[in-house]
Amino acid sequence: MKARVLKSLIPTVLTPLILAACQGTDSTGPGPTLVWTSVPSTASQRLFGVWGSSASDVWAVGYETLVHYNGTAWSSVSPSLTGTGQVLRSVWGTSASNVWAVGYDSPAFTAKILHYNGASWSTVASGTTNPLVSVWGSSASDVWAVGDGATIVHYNGASWSSVPNISSGANVGFRAVWGSSASDVWAVGGQWLLHYNGTAWSAVAGPTGNAVWGTSRSDVWVADGSQTFHYDGSTWSTVPTGRAPPESPSSIWGTSRSNVWAVTTTGANGSGTILHYDGTAWSLARIGTPNLAAVWGSSSSDVWAVGELGTIFHGTPAG
Repeated sequence: MKARVLKSLIPTVLTPLILAACQGTDSTGPGPTLVWTSVPSTASQRLFGVWGSSASDVWAVGYETLVHYNGTAWSSVSPSLTGTGQVLRSVWGTSASNVWAVGYDSPAFTAKILHYNGASWSTVASGTTNPLVSVWGSSASDVWAVGDGATIVHYNGASWSSVPNISSGANVGFRAVWGSSASDVWAVGGQWLLHYNGTAWSAVAGPTGNAVWGTSRSDVWVADGSQTFHYDGSTWSTVPTGRAPPESPSSIWGTSRSNVWAVTTTGANGSGTILHYDGTAWSLARIGTPNLAAVWGSSSSDVWAVGELGTIFHGTPAG
């Protein structure tokens, strides 16, 4: 049983998927050309998720790792919460004093949820025993987390609880969750694409994969294998990345319909890439990085990508 759970946890996740209001989403076009540089940090283990409330308040989480960027440098935080076998897969919040991180304990592979109140991190009851891999919310009192065992849990501002869904009982490992509002939420993983309309979750015909992100109800992206898919509010269409398998986008984030970033992985300790979509096609922004698991930015000129071996890249304007 544990072997099956572990196998389902191997794919890199997009974790951190976030509210437009919290991610610096804008409608200003493709944005400036970014130069990607490797940034030193105290992280040495694999990083799975990145999110921040501003350019000077960014969190990255991973295997036995929780690090923070204060606008100048990265530093380790709360080592007691990320000890031996602790894995944090995704991080998201609404402000500098309200941040969530989800993952699991190893070797038991039981759910783990941490909360940051602006001063310290603490462990919170998860409402499930299954590993969690992605977290996103529409507000401080409406937060979703998904994971293995067809798990979907919800936070209502007071506590987390398990939410039945159409895939319950199936051998499903949800990889990512994102929404444009409290009544428009997507979850992807395995062979499932689920949508929440504010009342209930339902299966939807369309692609599934490792990552989901968008700017609105009519601008949603899903990454699966070497392809990405776009939803315009009524129809899904394929948007090839131009990269050959086994390279696979593991996370998507952007600031507008014409300024979208994706990071990729090729397998254990492989070589990843950073891709950019300008509203027409994907292009290669950087190649030869370690596997990358997540991408997020505070604006079109301040973007972070994290991944294998504690790798952290920072995208800033040329010149």
